[in-house]
Amino acid sequence: MPFLSTHSISDFLHLFFPHNCEGCGSDILREDHFLCTRCIHHLPETNFISNAFNPIEKLFYGRLPLIEAGAAFYFTKESLLQHLLIQLKYKANKEAGYFLGRMMGYALEKTERFQRVDMIIPLPLNPKKEQQRGYNQANLICKGITEIWRRPIETDAVNRILFTESQTRQNRVSRWQNMEGVFSVTDPRLLENKHILLIDDVITTGATLEACGSVILEVPGTSLSIVSAAYTL
Repeated sequence: MPFLSTHSISDFLHLFFPHNCEGCGSDILREDHFLCTRCIHHLPETNFISNAFNPIEKLFYGRLPLIEAGAAFYFTKESLLQHLLIQLKYKANKEAGYFLGRMMGYALEKTERFQRVDMIIPLPLNPKKEQQRGYNQANLICKGITEIWRRPIETDAVNRILFTESQTRQNRVSRWQNMEGVFSVTDPRLLENKHILLIDDVITTGATLEACGSVILEVPGTSLSIVSAAYTL
C-alpha cells in the first residue's frame, strides 16, 4: 500500500466528511475553523470591548453601576451574525457558541479594560428552558471565551428561578416588568468580593442583564462588568 501523506488523508476524509464554512459554504478552510477567513473578515465588529464610553456602557448608565461593558459584534437582521445566533439558539449548533466565545476571548485578551475580572458567569436560563434546548447558549459562549482568555466559569452561584416567555416583541418597560424576581443568588459566598463578568448572547434593551446584575450586586463586595456577543442596533 503506497504511503499517504497527511494532506492526502485529509483530502480523502473530506470526500466523506465535508467540512464547510458555516457562513458561505466554502470548503476552503481548516478543519478546526468554523468560518472561512472571508466570512470572519465580514463580521461587523464593534470594538466596544476595547473602548470605554461605548453604547453598551451608556445603555446601563443609571441602571447598573458597571465597571466595564461591551459587545463583540453588531446584530442586524438577515445577516451572518443572525444566522450564527439562530444556529446556536434554535438549531443545536453548539460550535456557533464556542466560535463566538473565542472571538470575544481574543478581544478580551488584547485589552486592559477587563483584566481585573475574577470570574465569568453565563446569564442563567430557567431549568425548564435549558432542558428543552439541551444547553445554555451563554455557557457555551463562556467556554469559548476561556479557550483564549483564562478565567474560571461559575454556574452555581446564580439561578433563574422563574420561567419567562420570549421578550422579542415586548417594549422596554414590559421587558423590565417581566424580569422582576426572575433571578436569585443561591450561594453568595462564591461571589463575595469578586469582580464578575456577566455574559450573554445578545443585548437589546438590557433588561434581562439588568435584572440578573442587580441581584449579583446585592452580594457584599461584588463588582460587575458585562459583555455580550452581539448588540442590537
